[in-house]
Amino acid sequence: MQTIEEVKNNESKVAVNYVNEVFEKVKTRNPFESEFHQAVEEIFDSLLPVFSKHPKYMDQNILERIVEPERVITFRVPWTDDKGKVQVNRGFRVQYSSTLGPYKGGIRFHPTVNSSIIKFLGFEQIFKNSLTGLPIGGAKGGADFDPKEKSDGEIMRFTQSFMTELYKHIGPDTDVPAGDIGVGAREIGYMFGQYKRLRGAYEAGVLTGKGLEYGGSLARKEATGYGLVYFVEEMLRDKGHSFNESTVIVSGSGNVSIYAIEKAMQLGAKVVACSDSNGYIYDENGLNLETVKHLKEVEGKRIYEYVYEHPHAQYVEGCSGIWSIPCDIALPCATQNEINECSAKILVANGVKAVGEGANMPSNLEAIDVFLKNDILFAPGKAANAGGVSVSALEMSQNSARIAWTFEEVDEKLHQIMKNIYRNTVNAAEEYGYPGNLVIGSNIAGFIRVANAMIVQGVV
Repeated sequence: MQTIEEVKNNESKVAVNYVNEVFEKVKTRNPFESEFHQAVEEIFDSLLPVFSKHPKYMDQNILERIVEPERVITFRVPWTDDKGKVQVNRGFRVQYSSTLGPYKGGIRFHPTVNSSIIKFLGFEQIFKNSLTGLPIGGAKGGADFDPKEKSDGEIMRFTQSFMTELYKHIGPDTDVPAGDIGVGAREIGYMFGQYKRLRGAYEAGVLTGKGLEYGGSLARKEATGYGLVYFVEEMLRDKGHSFNESTVIVSGSGNVSIYAIEKAMQLGAKVVACSDSNGYIYDENGLNLETVKHLKEVEGKRIYEYVYEHPHAQYVEGCSGIWSIPCDIALPCATQNEINECSAKILVANGVKAVGEGANMPSNLEAIDVFLKNDILFAPGKAANAGGVSVSALEMSQNSARIAWTFEEVDEKLHQIMKNIYRNTVNAAEEYGYPGNLVIGSNIAGFIRVANAMIVQGVV
């Protein structure tokens, strides 16, 4: 498989000059936004074969149009802590593209949230949502609020204050947020209640990831993790491999990680490691998933407490060391840029066969090149972790029709969507001369659907 750098060398000078010119403009207009620059560069370079083959996209200046958000909303979020002191955080919503449907993308509460991270996530979301084949645009939002060690009352007051501003900009046919890091069913519930109070109307389709009691979808919690495994399963099958009897490591221990572990185990894998923001556990006998679920979903404790119940397991401070554990399949499901060039080389040296991204952009550009140069099967996040937003869109459909599908019905639809995403990604890579390169394939497949819609809709 050819790397991104090799793609640059193979394509026409006109296309390369066009992409470089637009990218330089992006950096000038958006200084100090390294995560955003990284996401844009990776996608732009992947699209060089498209511009070489179809100059119409350059003539219509699609790149310059698509890289600029339709709307960026930044706002103050004042709230009162349990001691009665007023605190202030910063909220964001980047409504990137409504070309294919209402804006759709999660809300993240984490102290690292800033404009660069929200813009990179929103930009990626355009192409991820396009890949699903469903009628949803791209957006992302969040706040630099840290929900850790906050009381339920503090989280409720913060979340209500956040929604008091956000509600002016969202709606079932306008912008439909969901959860992300730091935003689960509890936070979605508080936001939905505040939105309903402010709007004076019950609009179930305004948020996804809701509780089952008020319009949520079965299988939504499992969707991103299950979808990741479904995608990687297809990728492995094409090369004569499978999860069965494979050794797997999964970073993170939130929803994505837990349900990727669950589905991988159902397919016969032995998952030996997972992590949280403090460190990782390694259980050579295979993780006890029930213990992990109880610690993280029921008690909200740190992952190191796993060793209290399973003393044969090891806990190691720091997260990056998890990639030094020999494995057949690595599933990074924690956060952006968690695998760098060094970690990628260690994985390759230890015999990894496949890497599937459950998080958004967990491998940096240098790490991706290491995987591609060494012919490692690599499933990029915008394709492989699209299961969550896919089931969010299915939740929107159920809300619109006032119906509720069974878990099995939703899971079946999810499985088929992930198969379709994989096949479309493979076909795009082959059509444009880069067979097996799913980074290029996913970016091209996602881009073409949006770009064609932009052309027929005119200059908007």
